[in-house]
Amino acid sequence: MARYACIWFPFLLAEFTARKTPELRERPFVLASSQRGRMVVDSINTLACQRGIRPGMVLADCKAIYPDLHMVKTPPGRTVQLLTALAEWCMGYTPVCSIDVPDGLILDITGCPHLWGGELQYVQNITSKLQGYGYTVRIAVADTIGAAWGMARFGTQGIIPAGKQLEALRPLVPDALRLDETVLARLKKLGLRQIGLFADMPRTALQRRFGPKLLQRLAQAAGQEQEFLEPVKPVAAYQERLHCTEPVATAAGIGIGLEYLLERICQRLADEGLGLRQAAFYAYRTDGNIQKAEVGTSHPTRNAQHIARLFKDKIGAFEPDLGFEMFMLEAPATEPVTPEQAALWEKLSHDKLKMGEFIDRIMVKTGAESVRRYLAAQHYWPERSVKEAWPLWEKPTDDWPEIPRPVHLLPRPEPIEVTAALPDYPPLLFRYRRNLYHVARSDGPERIEQEWWLASGVYRDYYCVEDEKGARFWLFRAGPYDGQPKWFIHGFFA
Repeated sequence: MARYACIWFPFLLAEFTARKTPELRERPFVLASSQRGRMVVDSINTLACQRGIRPGMVLADCKAIYPDLHMVKTPPGRTVQLLTALAEWCMGYTPVCSIDVPDGLILDITGCPHLWGGELQYVQNITSKLQGYGYTVRIAVADTIGAAWGMARFGTQGIIPAGKQLEALRPLVPDALRLDETVLARLKKLGLRQIGLFADMPRTALQRRFGPKLLQRLAQAAGQEQEFLEPVKPVAAYQERLHCTEPVATAAGIGIGLEYLLERICQRLADEGLGLRQAAFYAYRTDGNIQKAEVGTSHPTRNAQHIARLFKDKIGAFEPDLGFEMFMLEAPATEPVTPEQAALWEKLSHDKLKMGEFIDRIMVKTGAESVRRYLAAQHYWPERSVKEAWPLWEKPTDDWPEIPRPVHLLPRPEPIEVTAALPDYPPLLFRYRRNLYHVARSDGPERIEQEWWLASGVYRDYYCVEDEKGARFWLFRAGPYDGQPKWFIHGFFA
């Protein structure tokens, strides 16, 4: 069952400002902004709250109540920026977190609290961490977003048991349902000052008098109507932006912007001993259109020129129209680069560096799945005797066997019909996929056993055979001859 947590910051902007300006901590102050020609309070601190100041009041009225009240102008967009940063911080507790402007967060905590020992310990851990940062918080947990939101702001119960959200909301004021001021005024005028007084009224009567919004909020709070979150996307750890003074509409201008961002992000990676494995380039057009190009590399690299060449064909397909006003470059995947690796790619081995860049260009044109490198693995069983290796500098820990092995090994052996002299002679002829092959030469058998610590099964007797046309195959008989031997084909030689 879904569970949600709502975090309410009653003094969010004021406490953030006090963190940055410690001298304000001991005096009443507010943050205010100009709205319709007058200064309106956006946030207050606890000392101002104790003197009767509330958010939404006109600053002149607040000065009349407390003449020594200090005022700080609210920076434009600061609320959303701060809530977004807090939401990204909360991703340490849940992967799904949404901001609730102007002073809250909504977390989908389904399946998360048990990692902290339960919902109570989960809430206590978040509360103690945020209080340590200087924020006053109230947190409530419920089955629905509406119930958790109302309880965090107007209730006294922190954790609502499953299925009890409507009962917990009954004693609360109608404001706990996130209704607009017009509906709240009508409810109070009729004396409906608690949710329980109208929650069980006929739906037709409620809709006729208060409109559909009240019914929707009741249904959402009770869990009868689903409500969706818009989660905050975490910012990539390695991200650079370039704001253009004038819209860029030429390919040369786009290339210059990309190279500038690559130089900056590659320098950051070099300072931290990392290399780029994936990169995403975003171009934001003046009409709101966003265009994207992505590339990947076969090895961690900090070569800005090489990465720019990978992007060349992709950004050539961009459509500037009236121009791009901003560019952004992200490196969502990075890997450590040791000094030895850096020397290998940047100084000591020019040929290997060129080979790596050549492979990157192939991958960009044909897809990442088109290039693979394999090394020998320490296993006798053929299916497990190879492993995939991405980094080109990775050295093999085991040598390939000296005995012949097929160039093309089938993912799993395929059954065939064989005619052979018994009991241990090689095949005389075999039928594979409706084609009959006559064996002209053969070599074997080579017996290969299962690794008992990995799997159990019968052994295999392998034969390398060549047909009359010169094609060579790798065949085996599974287990000892028992009157009905089972033969399989497992690979093809060059």
